[in-house]
Amino acid sequence: MQPARAALGILGLLLVALLALTPPAGATPQDDKNPFGSLGTVGSGSQAGGGGSDFGDSRDVVGLTFRLQRESAPPGAVVPAAVILDIEPGWHIWTDESTTLEGTVEFDGAIRTVLSTSELVGLTTGGVEWPEPHSVSADLGYGPQDYAVFEGRAVILVDLIVDADAAPGSEASARIALEFQACDDATCLMPTFDPPHGTVRLKVDPAQPATIPAEGVFEGWTPKAAPSGTGTANTAGATDGTKPADVAPAPAEGASGSTFFGVSVPKGQGAIGLVLLILMGVAGGFVLNLTPCVLPVIPIKIMTISQHAGTSGRALSLGLWMALGVFAFWFLIGLPVAFLTTFTDPSALFGIWWVTLGIGLLIGVMGIGIMGLFSFQLPQSVYMVNPKADNAGGSFLFGVMTAVLGLPCFGFVAGALLAGTAALPAYVTLLIFGSIGVGMALPYLVLSARPSLVERIPRTGPASELVKQVMGLLLIAAAAYFVGSGLIGLTAEMPWMGKQIHWWAIAFAMIVAGFWLCVRTFQITSGWGARIVWTAVAIVFAFVPTWYAVLASEKAHETWVALASVRDGGSTGYSTSVWNPYTPERLAAARNDGKTVIVDFTAEWCLNCKALKAAVLDKDPVRSRIADDPDVVAFTADNTSRNAPGWKLMEELGQTGIPLLAIWGPEDEKLAPWQSNAYTSGQVMEALDQREP
Repeated sequence: MQPARAALGILGLLLVALLALTPPAGATPQDDKNPFGSLGTVGSGSQAGGGGSDFGDSRDVVGLTFRLQRESAPPGAVVPAAVILDIEPGWHIWTDESTTLEGTVEFDGAIRTVLSTSELVGLTTGGVEWPEPHSVSADLGYGPQDYAVFEGRAVILVDLIVDADAAPGSEASARIALEFQACDDATCLMPTFDPPHGTVRLKVDPAQPATIPAEGVFEGWTPKAAPSGTGTANTAGATDGTKPADVAPAPAEGASGSTFFGVSVPKGQGAIGLVLLILMGVAGGFVLNLTPCVLPVIPIKIMTISQHAGTSGRALSLGLWMALGVFAFWFLIGLPVAFLTTFTDPSALFGIWWVTLGIGLLIGVMGIGIMGLFSFQLPQSVYMVNPKADNAGGSFLFGVMTAVLGLPCFGFVAGALLAGTAALPAYVTLLIFGSIGVGMALPYLVLSARPSLVERIPRTGPASELVKQVMGLLLIAAAAYFVGSGLIGLTAEMPWMGKQIHWWAIAFAMIVAGFWLCVRTFQITSGWGARIVWTAVAIVFAFVPTWYAVLASEKAHETWVALASVRDGGSTGYSTSVWNPYTPERLAAARNDGKTVIVDFTAEWCLNCKALKAAVLDKDPVRSRIADDPDVVAFTADNTSRNAPGWKLMEELGQTGIPLLAIWGPEDEKLAPWQSNAYTSGQVMEALDQREP
């Protein structure tokens, strides 16, 4: 049994190394970069972020201090906690949702400051007093406007109510977190999506006074929540007759700011979250054994070990080494990603829309592949490696090769894991990969101890194929999460791309089609004539839709920039140089100003509308007439949705279908414009000439 003891020793060392990377209970995945994972008794003013720190997000320019007014208080007392922000000169953060400032406007794309409390022990959250906002002027695409922000030193005060039944001598505590985004006049830093936090603690002491003088950062503070037990405070954290507290609800136990394929990764209270994560990984690793590449070889592997062992004790020893090899394979392929997270904050990468979108597309391809649309084969040299399982080292390599040779069936899963765990802390990544390795290795360990159970292993068939298909669908679901996140980031950075995404999707599909046509042509024919012809066809497949998508995006960008003043001007503003989005108010405003008005009724699904616009309205002489004539105002009535306002105007005009072009002169009645469902540039120019003042 010496080899078995040695194997157990190595396995123990690997688990110790894994646990050494696991932070203590209550720490967060970013504790290596956030020294505020757990503050001691607050009152000393511990610092988090700012002052030249390198977090890769808004904490680089914002220093945070979490402070409690006092170290002890009686049951029922209201004690303020302060979140002190020291914002570097030239930088500011957005205000919270409830804070307003007269003379400023709201920006829909702002990442608002959000205060949240959790892990409340002996305390209840009360009201919040936000700092005084300041006004800054910026051009965010709508012209120069004033926005409300927090600058310099800003102090947020949150009421914490000591439970009326808190035991004397016990410790009450609360975890306070702050999500925010810092910007200067030109750029914005990454928001603190994994919010920095502090834990404030106080001792419950009935001998202490209910209130003490409010000094320093707490000067001027008055409680916004009644003391516990008075009957006036409510569970939402607001006091009767006052504004409800602006504190986000405490997350459920085990919640976390980190996600894995869109699912929250539990931080855990103690070991609960870690155990849950390990169990999920073990279950996933076990399921991998049911794939067609792995299931048929399990009996063969076990019988091979049994034949070499001779005795049941030695069979268990060799089986343990083989299981250790399977575990080592998964643990080692997780190391590169875990290694990466120790040098950079991967969450910053996921703030780049094309990175997130690209990962989603990659995972989607993997999901489609595992469902059987295509497959990949390992090089023949890999299959030639056939270690003998008659000793400890051979059985260990035997286990490694068992996992390697299963890659054609679960390599897609492994690849998706590499992408999906890139934004997680190192210890979570290793936990996921290590527990998957344990789950996949378990059957070999059990069967080596009881070889007779091999007869009960199900054979491959529809069930194992179903396992692969379900894995593929789960990967496609994960891909949808990443693709959706990438598209949200894209449209946030470039709002004009919102109505161009489908053209880029078409271009992408045509590029793939052209690539596949070219590859298969070279595979099935050796004649260069056919290769050249079909390669040219493939290039056309890829080039034409991409060229159109590029032109459409450039035009959308130009229109977006030109309409900046229109968006700033409210519902009645319009431009005389580009196509305006139709609203009844804008149409009425242009007509009241004595303009000649054009309305193009169209929809994203109407290809005839787009073809007609491209052939007539977007070409000279009509294009130049619209762009250069200050007396002509053009509108696009986008009827893509059933509740679009353009449908009502069409109904008033007695029209039911598109394409439709309507032109009003200054003297025309609202219901008597020039109308046409199929028109030429000459007809449009003639209609404009007859109706211009």
